[in-house]
Formats: sequence, structure tokens, C-alpha cells
Amino acid sequence: MHYIGRFAPSPSGPLHFGSLVAALGSYLQAKANQGTWLLRIEDIDPPREVAGASDAILRTLDAYGLHWDGEVLYQHTRHEAYQAQIDAWLKAGEAYYCQCTRRQIQDAGGIYRGLCRQRSVGAEGAAVRVCIDNPVTAFTDIKHGELALDSAMAAEDFIIKRRDGLYAYNLAVVLDDIYQGVTEVVRGADLIEPTGRQVSLYQKLGAAPVSYLHLPLALNADGNKLSKQNHAPAIDNANPGPAMEAALSFLGHPVAAELQGAPVEKLLRWGIENWQISKLPNETEVITAF
Repeated sequence: MHYIGRFAPSPSGPLHFGSLVAALGSYLQAKANQGTWLLRIEDIDPPREVAGASDAILRTLDAYGLHWDGEVLYQHTRHEAYQAQIDAWLKAGEAYYCQCTRRQIQDAGGIYRGLCRQRSVGAEGAAVRVCIDNPVTAFTDIKHGELALDSAMAAEDFIIKRRDGLYAYNLAVVLDDIYQGVTEVVRGADLIEPTGRQVSLYQKLGAAPVSYLHLPLALNADGNKLSKQNHAPAIDNANPGPAMEAALSFLGHPVAAELQGAPVEKLLRWGIENWQISKLPNETEVITAF
């Protein structure tokens, strides 16, 4: 089977070092497997988006030599597909409307117990939840082996469309990965927890799940994940070499002295030729304030 990977950033700000690690790891894994590397902009949450961020992400990837294959897929163009699947599940009794609030769920112990499953709740002001009758409590990660997931959370009927009308990440990411033919998802270890929910959607859709490889997380000096929410600084488009070398080293592939200062295209060629999953550190081992 031809390998198809992807990088799927949200346009909530510029790419930072943690983003570069995720992009680079997924790129190297795809190209080392003679595969295709796709780019998807996950713009399904307009309140969190920053004007111009999508274009800035594309410019940064270009500056770092991370050239994607084919056209960029923007999630905002996929709303009809998301809604069609939700409508099909609602009609089949595989999803239902829910008006329970976060406060009510927290007061009941923090896990949604399917209260609205047997109720006749109207669509107005309601979220949509999918019925989870066969919870996924573990999955196999290429690096980490079998990873156990919280059983109570795995059994929860989770939201696939929010009460504000926005589509939920878990639904969109699965439908889009199937649509794009993705065979393997390479991403940060912070997304291990929702993987079980995504596998459960593959099962409900009767689709073969993708394989997963979760990369180590870049943390700041306080031990928090580098993120746009934590105001991680943008990486430098004008001088990409140092960040590229740091990202390769972070992923367990430090470049030799004779390659230091080389153009990013040369660093990437070296990275593809030398890429080994066994060299990846565990996600708790590396902290950087890059």
C-alpha cells in the first residue's frame, strides 16, 4: 500500500518549534517510506483562528523546505461532508441531540453518562453526540506499542457537533483522513488521548483505521507544551537552519558537524536517508526552550 501521511495545523497562529517538530517528523516518516505528504489546514474553529495565519503557515513550511504534495485541503470546504455523516447517524439512531451543559456533566462526575440518549431532545441549541457502544480502550502506537486509554472516557458518547454549530475535531479529522486516503498519522504525543475516539469512529464507519506514530513533545522551561496558547515564539523564516538542526536533534537525529550550517534542503535529504523511529526519544525525555 502506498504510504500517505499528512501535517494538519490549525491557523491559530504562526508555526513554533513544537509545530516544526510535528511537521518534520511526519515529513521524514512519509518520505523515508517513499510516500506522499499532504497538508491540511484545520480551520473548523473560527473563534480561535488568527487572520492571515493560514498563509503564514504555508510560507513557513516553504521556507523550511517542507514542500507538500498536491493541493492544500482546508477543512472549511468540508462542512457538507461532515453534516451529511451526522445526518446519516441521526437518522439511523447512531447519534442524538444533547442539551446537557458542561457544568451539569462536571457536577455528575465529569463523564457524560448518555442522559439524552433516551430523550426526545430538539435540535435547537443542542450539541450532537455519537453513540459509542464498542469503546476503544487501547490502540497500538508504532513507537510506544500498546497504549491503554481511560475506560470511562472511552465509553463516553462524545460530541461530534457543538451546540454553537461548529464541527468537532474528532469527527472532522477522521472523515478528512479517510477522504484523503491517509494511511498513517504522525503527530505529537498530546493527541494520544483522543486517538481511541478516532479509532471508534473508524469502526463505526466501517473503515480500516490508520496507523499511528506519536512524537515527543517540545516543552518550555516550565515543563509546559510549546503551543500558541502558551505564546510560543514563531520560528524564523529568514534563517531556518538553526531551528531545523534543533528539530532534527530533538527527534533523535543530531546532524554531524560537517552538516551544521548546511541549507535546509540538504539537512532534509540527510534526515530522510537516516530516519529511524527507534532513535526517537520518549515524549517525557526532552525539554527545550528553543
